[in-house]
Amino acid sequence: MNHPLSRRRFLAAMPALPLLAQSKPAKITAVEIWQVRGHRDTMRGVDQQYQANPLYIYDELRPPPYRDSANPTSTKAAVSALYLKIKTDADAEGFYGPIDKEVAIVVDEQLRPFLMGKDGLAQEKLWDQLYRSNRHARRGHFLMAISAVDNTLWDLRGRYFKTPVYRLLGGPTRSSVEAYASCLGYSLEPGKVQTRAAQIKKEGFRHQKWFLAYGPGDGYEGLRKNVDLVRILREAVGEDTELMFDVYSGWDLTYALEWAKQVERYRPRWIEEATQAEKIDSFAQLRKGTSIPVASGEHIQGRWEVYDYLKEGALSVVQCDPEWCGGTSELQKICALASVFDVPVIPHGHSLHAALHVIAAQSPAICPLAEYLILKMQSYYHFEKKPPAIQNARFALPEAAGYAIELDDAKVESREMIHWN
Repeated sequence: MNHPLSRRRFLAAMPALPLLAQSKPAKITAVEIWQVRGHRDTMRGVDQQYQANPLYIYDELRPPPYRDSANPTSTKAAVSALYLKIKTDADAEGFYGPIDKEVAIVVDEQLRPFLMGKDGLAQEKLWDQLYRSNRHARRGHFLMAISAVDNTLWDLRGRYFKTPVYRLLGGPTRSSVEAYASCLGYSLEPGKVQTRAAQIKKEGFRHQKWFLAYGPGDGYEGLRKNVDLVRILREAVGEDTELMFDVYSGWDLTYALEWAKQVERYRPRWIEEATQAEKIDSFAQLRKGTSIPVASGEHIQGRWEVYDYLKEGALSVVQCDPEWCGGTSELQKICALASVFDVPVIPHGHSLHAALHVIAAQSPAICPLAEYLILKMQSYYHFEKKPPAIQNARFALPEAAGYAIELDDAKVESREMIHWN
């Protein structure tokens, strides 16, 4: 009679597995802020359309309706950017950016001394220690500074292990990442909207996001313009293009519900940041009061705030930004949390490097898309040799180690390491 193998005998019968190599700590020896400067070509007088803004309830702060200039001018504009570099004693370093000045100051003055001598490979430990190191770490510039450090350390680890970050995050779930076209800055003049929307569709984008310009301070005329824009876009792109709309917290619940009632027939994919981020109940009521999905997240920072939204049923789409919410590490946790509620995460597109790698390593059910700010990305990575490149609305997954950010010496006219303390 055959007897089943005991667990010990079964394991002993298996082929020997190679031992995993134990990597030595990579102690941080330097945390540097580098500023690079140069010039780029730019056009003035076009693509400066403003979006709705909470301040525009004040007559003296609300701008007049925007129109592109009939005679735009080209010029050379001075540009600069800040990048963070973290060095270790293991012949490995991380490099990430651009980062905001306010963030760089916090990194330089408060995080740099704390990081010196720490193991740059100890991702979870370092994030937790940085978060616990300051009473204000849960949001604002301090959390944004943690984000910058975290993203830089993920680049360091990728370079140390000679692999792209998305492979360290679990490996690719797709061969390329689809993006939606984010149309911030394009004029909302009806004829130009029709032409641009049709062109964007022709370029392969199946999703477009437009930024509504008017809010409660503009009265019913402004509301009518916001409704008309939705109609014009739907007529321009047909039924097979998803249309999303963003108002940058410039509305209130009553206004949002009225707009939603008038445009539901055009099937918007979502309405984004309908009011200020702290008004969770307003988001929940809006979601209950319309069939239009409700999105927000770029100003929601950290998994605890995301949980507050999700448990109230306030969001259909989470849009946290890895540059602001706590970095690559925290965005991963937010994705896991959102998956419990069956809510997708489509990161805000302030920057692309970290967001693309997180998306690439998540299930398409959790992270189906990236945001591509068309106009911003024409110049945001001006100093980089190989910025993220989009083709037919998709980003191919990079194969270089880390985030593979490398400056283009031909575009850098000067560079200096700077300190604020």
